[in-house]
Amino acid sequence: MKIYKINFKSVALCVLLTLSASCSEDYLDRPTQDGYVSDNFYTSDEQVQRTTYGMYGRMWAPFFTKCFFALSEMSSGNCWSNVDGNEVIQFKLTSDSYILSDPWRSCFGVIAQSNDLINNLNNNAKAGVSPDVIKNTIAEAHFFRAISYFYLVRLFGPVPIIEDNLALAKNPLVNNNRIEDVYKFIENDLKYAAANLKAKVRARGASSENVFVSQGTAEAFLAKIYLYQKDYPNAKTMAEKVINSGEFALVPNYSDLFLTSKNNNEESIYSWQWSGAVNEYQAGNPSNVQYGLEILNNASYGAVYVPSNDIQEAFETGDVRRKESYMIYGDTYPGMQGDGVVGFTLDKTKYPNALDATGAAVKKYVVGEATGETGPADNWASMSNCNYIMRYADLLLIHAEAIMAGADETNNAAAKASYNLVRKRAGLSELDANTPLTHTGLFHERRVEFAFEGEYWYDLGRLPRAEAIDIISKQDRGSDYEGVKHYTPVETDFIFPKPANDVRKNPKLKEAPVPYVFK
Repeated sequence: MKIYKINFKSVALCVLLTLSASCSEDYLDRPTQDGYVSDNFYTSDEQVQRTTYGMYGRMWAPFFTKCFFALSEMSSGNCWSNVDGNEVIQFKLTSDSYILSDPWRSCFGVIAQSNDLINNLNNNAKAGVSPDVIKNTIAEAHFFRAISYFYLVRLFGPVPIIEDNLALAKNPLVNNNRIEDVYKFIENDLKYAAANLKAKVRARGASSENVFVSQGTAEAFLAKIYLYQKDYPNAKTMAEKVINSGEFALVPNYSDLFLTSKNNNEESIYSWQWSGAVNEYQAGNPSNVQYGLEILNNASYGAVYVPSNDIQEAFETGDVRRKESYMIYGDTYPGMQGDGVVGFTLDKTKYPNALDATGAAVKKYVVGEATGETGPADNWASMSNCNYIMRYADLLLIHAEAIMAGADETNNAAAKASYNLVRKRAGLSELDANTPLTHTGLFHERRVEFAFEGEYWYDLGRLPRAEAIDIISKQDRGSDYEGVKHYTPVETDFIFPKPANDVRKNPKLKEAPVPYVFK
């Protein structure tokens, strides 16, 4: 076993990952935590390249296994659950909840690994390692650090900006930094990544080469970061640069996006990688259990998170995304195996109690029982399908919104063209030359396009607070057990409290944020 020791005492790092078009079994051994000792560390290009593999998936597992769904889909009103449901749905989440500590731990673990590579790789790599490999690996680290902070700032608001693991180990009492400084830090990291990552022509269809982030990946996220800061001119420019590069494209059939055999396709800008072939907890994608019915996953439980009544009403008649997003009685999925049958039909006569909670179950990321298409399931019924953190449809809608620049509507042809590409694939009518694209229509399109993918809560969070509160207060956030339930958040509910255990260790997390001194 290779021993890779990382000097960062406050965060447990776990860097096992599976990579390929269907998440094959090429993975990194677990690192220990107390410093470098290996004489043959970083002696080859392969060793260096493998140092980032965990940040393509496994290091995010504590966040993704459960908290990702709870924080993004239940908070937003897209899902209901009777597990950890009330405190999230009713905006009563406290700092003692693991739902908050696991994302914090995952993100700062990725930051620690990134810092180690950024600060030490040039000095530690042996003479036989290619300078181009070192350059690309450090650029990957900047990218992953940016993504970590993007989640942290949207979830927790002001957070500490950490660039030096050793300095933190010596003095773990650090202040939060201002939100605007965190965004500037993210922007700087993505600019570095865009300038130093490899450019690529992305393969069409599933390809292991599409796993790895590229210059275009960093630029796509830059467009998103600009949009979050309402820097519409730069968001538009960067989105158009990526669109015009031709690196990414929409997958023609929406349903293909969520097949395991279509992992790492041309629409994937950045996806987390998982493998049901590795029987270690949190190596596989848990969506098949957290979202999927028990009759589809061979597990002892299932459908922890189910579609809310509100999201079910959001899909238009004829929208092909509805059936691929959530299932109702009568739906048939020809390629999926459930209850031992290929071509599973959710038959109410056969499964009369399957949809008791809200009358629906999530379909997205649910691949059913293990088949040749899905690959194996692990001991926890987790699978090998990847999950999208950003895909090309997002970039198209970012482009349209950047052109709108905060206006209530636009008749701009380019904005409508990007919007219409997403609508057309969904089988819906496109906007004609005389029909403007509206702010309300665009945000509705984002909700249904990315339902159950962990986007809508963050979209709500960047709206004016009064608008977001109004939207949420009108949602039916109850279930068939409870009847209609309405809950109205207050402004502070859009930023979650920092984990209590971390605040106890570092009381400065309770203090007002301070400006960050950029190098």
